[in-house]
Amino acid sequence: MIDLFQSALAFIVALGILITFHEYGHFLVARRFNVRILRFSIGFGRPLYTRRFGADQSEFVIAALPLGGYVKMLDEREGEVEVQELHRAFNRKPLRQRVAIVMAGPVFNFIFAIVAYWIMYMAGIEGLRPVIESVAKHSIAEIAGFRAGQEIQAVDGLRTPTWFAVIDATLNKVVDGREIVFTVSEGPDKVIDIVLAMSSISVDDMAGGHLLETIGWMPVRPQLPAVIGEVITGSAADHAGLEQGDRIIAIEGQTITSWEVLVDMVRSRPDKTLDFVLIRAGQKLSITLRPAAVTDESGKTVGMIGARVDPQPGAIEAYFATESYYPHIALLKAVDKTWDFSVLTLRVLGKMILGEASVKNLSGPISIARYAGDSASIGLVAFLGFLAIVSVSLGVLNLLPVPLLDGGHLMYYLIESVKGSPVSESAQMMGQQIGIVLLLGLMGLAFYNDIIRLIG
Repeated sequence: MIDLFQSALAFIVALGILITFHEYGHFLVARRFNVRILRFSIGFGRPLYTRRFGADQSEFVIAALPLGGYVKMLDEREGEVEVQELHRAFNRKPLRQRVAIVMAGPVFNFIFAIVAYWIMYMAGIEGLRPVIESVAKHSIAEIAGFRAGQEIQAVDGLRTPTWFAVIDATLNKVVDGREIVFTVSEGPDKVIDIVLAMSSISVDDMAGGHLLETIGWMPVRPQLPAVIGEVITGSAADHAGLEQGDRIIAIEGQTITSWEVLVDMVRSRPDKTLDFVLIRAGQKLSITLRPAAVTDESGKTVGMIGARVDPQPGAIEAYFATESYYPHIALLKAVDKTWDFSVLTLRVLGKMILGEASVKNLSGPISIARYAGDSASIGLVAFLGFLAIVSVSLGVLNLLPVPLLDGGHLMYYLIESVKGSPVSESAQMMGQQIGIVLLLGLMGLAFYNDIIRLIG
């Protein structure tokens, strides 16, 4: 229930920020060209909050359905306009000004993404170092020459201190099916280049979050030593005589290399007597321990001994790196990342239209809410990254030449610039009907995908 509330709250906050920024772009440029603003609405439907502001007494509205917004401007096509106000009507403005007003919303989405990425790169993006734990047999990674223990230092010459950076540098090349040059280190003094062909990887592999798995890489995961940090009074560990500082080296003859291995062994053997071998004060000892049988959150019976790990200083930090830059470099990185993700979004949409990528990759409000909650729980930098991705997506989608979207209006203005007169109202009305059908179909498909993911 807490996770559901957190996701819903993060979703509302995220959409509120992004919709406000988008609509503020329209508002700001319209005001710049002296267009009268009648209403600035965040959301659709029944107003929850209304306030008037400015000399024109424009309405600011927060509505019940937070899935969009709009800026309503004075326009002769939507009602009678007083003679003294005609010069402030949107439809009376020169074509270049109308284009600028419509373009401003998506442009502000891209500006927001650039600022968000800029802050992230200055603050530092922490992630796992791109060290390969293992390479899948017969995978394209093994064929190319990747081996366990290698660390990826650069992709096509671009520095990659974390797995996030590796993935970012790889995505666009996957869509193109290009070869990529990976610079990897195999030791302190040995650095080699490995060429990896991406032609066998589909967009669906990438979009499904299985890029590393498809390539054949298993990233090194942080491994805490199996050292007891705390023994819970009255637990199985307490009764067996385990003490703080004990290092578990074997259970039932199987070597214990990490705390994760220990937990897996214990959980899989509820209420079974186990022989533990441990090191205490330099001495090897053997004890017998019987994990208690408990029911976990999924209803499965698992073993538990009642001991917590000792978080030894530096044990985890060595697995992580931080990607950060000086402000001017961070700004260039932010612009580059926004551009790359915009192009990637267009390419993936194009492949969906051509049938080269599955429409199952579309996500709706439910998935977005889940991602919002997950990123918010990680921290501000992760939430900013989520906002930047959604902002770029909104900017790109709004520029598509679909009636009702900003791109649809721009398409009409392009026709107007060619023929020398506005598109007829009947043609625009027909376009709006087509746009409604397309958008409802797209939303329905996205909702369907969300539901399938939930029950799948």
